Amino acid sequence: MNLHQFRFVQEAARRGLNLTEAAKALHTSQPGVSKAIIELEEELGIDIFTRHGKRLKRITEPGQHVLDSIAIIMREVGNLKRIGEQYSAQDTGTLSIATTHTQARYVLPLPVAKLREQYPKVNISLHQGAPDQVARMVIEETAEIGIATESLANYPELVTLPCYEWQHVLVLPATHPLAKKERLTLEDIASEPLITYHPSFTGRTRIDNAFAQRQLTPRVVLEAIDSDVIKTYVRLGLGIGIVAEMAVAADKDTDLATRPLGQLLGQNVARIALKRGAYLRDFVYHFASLLSDRLDKNLILKAMTGHVADYEL
Repeated sequence: MNLHQFRFVQEAARRGLNLTEAAKALHTSQPGVSKAIIELEEELGIDIFTRHGKRLKRITEPGQHVLDSIAIIMREVGNLKRIGEQYSAQDTGTLSIATTHTQARYVLPLPVAKLREQYPKVNISLHQGAPDQVARMVIEETAEIGIATESLANYPELVTLPCYEWQHVLVLPATHPLAKKERLTLEDIASEPLITYHPSFTGRTRIDNAFAQRQLTPRVVLEAIDSDVIKTYVRLGLGIGIVAEMAVAADKDTDLATRPLGQLLGQNVARIALKRGAYLRDFVYHFASLLSDRLDKNLILKAMTGHVADYEL
């Protein structure tokens, strides 16, 4: 048995048992993938997959145990590579970060700039996606660290730690009647056309839950993943907007009135995610500390070894 066979089996499972897609992802041929899987099955004396003709239909019970073992082996192979990189060149390499648009646009620029200043030979690879995509990128080792508000804590393959709290804010034209109202309610907001995030982004779940608890159905007229897009349509008069507080700049959004919504919608927690059991290079720990001074190396090491599951902000 060899690592190529392990990669082929693992990728076939990741691609929904579609060998053509697995072959494309691995830049090889579909017959080559099929042959490697069959050879591994023959060597192990079990079927990893059940088949209908040449198509894979499902993962067998022993096959699931094989996949679990392969995941550990491939994780440790990745760790070996990172250990070699760490000790052959302490301050060089690439830091791959998976995150959402809001984090990439409004939160990460300063920490990334500071990391580059302190580790000038480290390159940054930034991958953007929905929170679930961020989680998958960390699990599949496309990225070493993930940063998002939603979904990250739902994956047992990940170690997640809270990074910072934030709240939503209401953005509306300065001349809008609600801008002059001293005490806003969810009923006030629900009565207006609303522009806010797509359901899978930037704390949208918390927004929906807050209205649902009051048995209100807001009239969402436009959804977007980009806070700047939301503010643009607010300026055009399509409605009032709800965005993350870090997306509002006092010196740039002077034409908009803003109202904090933490008392109505609650607080959100941005989290970092790391693959459980992964070996992290020094500059990964340092980058985490730049995101939050609570995230020091000792805390992360404890979390990665299972001694700390979480901590309170």
